[in-house]
Amino acid sequence: MVNKTIKIALDGPSGSGKSTLAKYLAKHYGFVYIDTGALYRTIGLFVSEKGIASDDVDAILAVLPEIHIEMRLEQGGGAVYLGGRRIGDEIRTPLCSKYASDVSKIPEVRAFLLETQRSIARENNVIMDGRDIGTVILPDAQVKLFMVASPEARAKRRFEELKARGIETSLEEVLADMKWRDNNDSSRKVAPAIPAEDAVMFDNSDYSIDEMVDAAVKIIDGILNKG
Repeated sequence: MVNKTIKIALDGPSGSGKSTLAKYLAKHYGFVYIDTGALYRTIGLFVSEKGIASDDVDAILAVLPEIHIEMRLEQGGGAVYLGGRRIGDEIRTPLCSKYASDVSKIPEVRAFLLETQRSIARENNVIMDGRDIGTVILPDAQVKLFMVASPEARAKRRFEELKARGIETSLEEVLADMKWRDNNDSSRKVAPAIPAEDAVMFDNSDYSIDEMVDAAVKIIDGILNKG
């Protein structure tokens, strides 16, 4: 793989542990971590703050030129800025999840973000997580993992994550949002959240974080060493 950047694609439904695993793997390999979901959540945040309904496509397209997103590489990871404002946990709420899922179905929104993601991958060894990384964003990725876990396991993880961040919600609300988004993301016509044909299915339902990372490293090393 001389003179060619290494690309690792992590796909899967909400709460499957993609972001957690990607951050650990980025540190392990010394790669840049790109959180694509944060980009869509940032657009969702902008739209919601404008008071626009998440399914009002015409209104969303009308404000798209006003959205200025920048991804800065900070401490080996991607920090997202919206109009110069650093974005944090405000994009992790169930409401923002719904907005992110809805705006991500709009072709113009996906095109708006596509080149940003690919340009970073051309210049850096990257680990990128999302829902269509291996199928659409980085179809040439050397490693593609599609993560799966039960809705209950994923909801519990997301609930604990939100609680640790001080975001008030309930497990029931998170689970309902998770199931809704699973259906919405997997059935949408534009870039549905489905595994690439050459993706490795990775079920981490019963893994601790350390076990999940160890298992993923073994898979990744096996694939890269073959190349």
